[in-house]
Amino acid sequence: MAIEVNVAKTDWQELYKSRLTSVENAVKKIRSGNSVYIHSNAAAPLGLIDAMVARADELSNVEIYHLLTLGQADYSLPKFAKSFKAHALFIGPNVREAVNSGIADYTPVFLSEIPALFLTRTLPVDVCLLQVSPPDSHGYVSYGVSVDCTIAARKSAKVVIAEVNKQMPRTLGRSFLHTSRIDHIVEVDRPLPELSVEPITEVEENIGKYVASLVDDEATLQLGIGAIPNAVLKYLHDKKNLGVHSEMVSDGILDLLDAGVITNDAKTVLPGKTAVSFAMGTKRLYDYLDNNPSVEFQTSDYINDPFIIAQNSKMTSINSALQVDLTGQVSADSIGTNLYSGFGGQVDFVRGAARSKGGKAIIALPSTAKNGSVSRITTYLTKGSGVVTSRADVHYIVTEFGVAELHGKNLRDRAKALIAIAHPEHREALKKEASQLSWLNGSLT
Repeated sequence: MAIEVNVAKTDWQELYKSRLTSVENAVKKIRSGNSVYIHSNAAAPLGLIDAMVARADELSNVEIYHLLTLGQADYSLPKFAKSFKAHALFIGPNVREAVNSGIADYTPVFLSEIPALFLTRTLPVDVCLLQVSPPDSHGYVSYGVSVDCTIAARKSAKVVIAEVNKQMPRTLGRSFLHTSRIDHIVEVDRPLPELSVEPITEVEENIGKYVASLVDDEATLQLGIGAIPNAVLKYLHDKKNLGVHSEMVSDGILDLLDAGVITNDAKTVLPGKTAVSFAMGTKRLYDYLDNNPSVEFQTSDYINDPFIIAQNSKMTSINSALQVDLTGQVSADSIGTNLYSGFGGQVDFVRGAARSKGGKAIIALPSTAKNGSVSRITTYLTKGSGVVTSRADVHYIVTEFGVAELHGKNLRDRAKALIAIAHPEHREALKKEASQLSWLNGSLT
């Protein structure tokens, strides 16, 4: 485990100085055969990653555990395959090709359960690479914009190496680490990677309207990132007293906070607080989060725990999908055998919202892909596709053509409801295919 020293308030500065080093020296602590955890999302320590990759010729069989990370992931390139093996717990664009080519590995797992994998050393971590804020007057740094599974990985690690970034926001909640628990410190002054706000298409506008119509006053929301969540948020300005309990937040919530639509006053869990485990967005979001007592960062095994989620009344989860079959099975991490993302927190929040008093679990997706040529509502999932949310868990499916409420409905009624929200150009083909299914007995009327 990382060295832990009891340090008085007046002594931590000297200890901090003694552990300062160059990025090149810091990554020399990584040995062949080690397993390395990389701080996730916008908190990925890019300097440490680059310096580690620069040692590729000196290293072999280094396993890299990671979730989604912004920035380059050169350790997953084919030319470094003998030096590094990426092990994705969520697949981002920077490792997608490596995973699908077999150079990197992927573990399907609920986000709520990842911390336990580190704490029990089912996934053992030798070295933890962090990016944190500068220390406060008591010697505590903040994990900044990404707490999620990182605390568990840090506790499991034998060596902790941190970039202390002057531009990392000091986020509050379960977000602090004393400098005495960091073995090697590299100081940097670098902007965090940003995710620009995506333009909203007409399809996404319509999806946003339908989803927003399902959101009640005083609901507590979970949303992801991207054009559909932003479209939903755009149409919530007439709602009252909303709250946020979500694995992540992005810029989309800021206007609703400014307008007083999100107050967090009606929440059951952490009332008065926007409760999250990580954040990705623009500098506007990062500036808002800095030292803001209205935002509570917590770990993924808390924020994503379905039993915690369910304690919020009117908990409303809004997630995306790649494909939904006519029985309601949701594929969200793969397109056929092509692995695309991960389980993330979808099932955690679907189950939590379903058990909440007045809660709603919503899956939203465009009705088509590939410029309208392919229906995302399908008779069967594409061969090889994984089921993320089961048909027994699914409640609402939303496309730009409407809302299908599936919970409690038989297979025939599910098929009818889903065909009704498919793209009109694909509905007849779906009816024809579905009529061949024995459990429909040839009838969709």
